[in-house]
Amino acid sequence: MRILIAEDDLTSRIMLSAVLKKEGHEVQETTTGPEALAALQQPAAPRLAILDWMMPGMDGLEVVRRIRALPSLPPPYIIMLTTRGGKADIIAGLDAGADDYLAKPFDHGELRARIEVGRRMVRMQEKLSAQVQELREAALHIKTLQGIIPICSFCKKIRNDQGYWDQVDAYVSRHSEARFSHSVCPDCLEKNYPAWPNGVDGGPKGKI
Repeated sequence: MRILIAEDDLTSRIMLSAVLKKEGHEVQETTTGPEALAALQQPAAPRLAILDWMMPGMDGLEVVRRIRALPSLPPPYIIMLTTRGGKADIIAGLDAGADDYLAKPFDHGELRARIEVGRRMVRMQEKLSAQVQELREAALHIKTLQGIIPICSFCKKIRNDQGYWDQVDAYVSRHSEARFSHSVCPDCLEKNYPAWPNGVDGGPKGKI
């Protein structure tokens, strides 16, 4: 997957890039906070980012806060990278909106493991977003019946919005996705076909 590295220290940036490329990832590098922010706001921005805490122009925490304040963007998975490993610093990073935290100097195995966690999370988000979009599109094609429906007490016709009286099947078909398959119930069969006590065409009584 595409991963953004925002790190102003050349040595750390080279090491990060080498490890990620070895794992088959595509790497985009930036060296300042404003550059990282701009990269993450692009339409095809990387979905996973490793941000250094201390960067020129804007620190990593501020980049995270600004990205999280943009609801229109797909949420990137963000790992904060820093020498500040105290509990208070970790809490500050997570409170700002970071998803994970990696202290310098980082262990290569730990980096790979955390990247894999991020990759799984991004894939889950993409799958969920696709399902939500499918549900939205399906909802546009669904008609539902709701509210009070005026129906005749005798003939059971339904009065439509224009004041005309429709057959039940016609009204329901226009206001829902239901389709009707007509048949005859046992009571109507006996009432309307009294000459055929065993049913129409010699079939069993009560079926047609």
